[in-house]
Amino acid sequence: MKIPTIAGIIDRRILINYQVDKDVLANYLPAPFRPKLVNDKGVVGICLIRLKNIRPKGMPEKLGVSSENGAHRIAVEWTEDGRVKEGVFIPRRDTSSKLNALAGGRIFPGVHHHASFQVTEADGSYKVAFESDDNTFLSITAQECDEWNSDSVFESLECASDFFEQGAIGYSPNHLNESYDGLELKTIEWKVKPLSVSHVRSSFFENESIFPKGSVKFDNALLMKSIEHEWKSIKAIENKKQ
Repeated sequence: MKIPTIAGIIDRRILINYQVDKDVLANYLPAPFRPKLVNDKGVVGICLIRLKNIRPKGMPEKLGVSSENGAHRIAVEWTEDGRVKEGVFIPRRDTSSKLNALAGGRIFPGVHHHASFQVTEADGSYKVAFESDDNTFLSITAQECDEWNSDSVFESLECASDFFEQGAIGYSPNHLNESYDGLELKTIEWKVKPLSVSHVRSSFFENESIFPKGSVKFDNALLMKSIEHEWKSIKAIENKKQ
């Protein structure tokens, strides 16, 4: 699925990250993807992103649209033409935009589920929650901070920043699950800061039929704000099980 290059502003992006047993993750991922490991752990998470002025590159900003979105992400590697590549597999996307939910996986990459979002931001604190039409939910309460989580699989904020910057390519199932649509994110500037999390819930990562009890643990959260970016459509990967 090819779309024009999309430009806009990442007004706010929160990356909520978990560490996961590598064997559990390997059993969940479809071919050709395999877990990208950090200190022998897989890394998964949710990207909570508010997009502004989203429009085909070259069009005026005033014609752009805005939305709140959530993407469940798994850091992966795969082999393509004899080369190891890396990025994220996105099994699920949620959006406040009914247009995105209608067009996702058809007109532009990735199936999107419609969801209601509640967002409160003030003085460096963030409360973000969503619940989709099929009752998938997430909620987080966090505060900007300067200290890194010592229990993280990443040794430092810089290590985590480098890891997630490399995950610029994302693949997600189309509406027929025949292939995995690809998008590449290009940011004009990459800058993250840590968040101290006092509350986080995720129905997806708390689903013990996918992630057995004890196999997944909260790791860290990162914040990005006011980032110019572009999305570029890339070649899909065939789902060979279909």
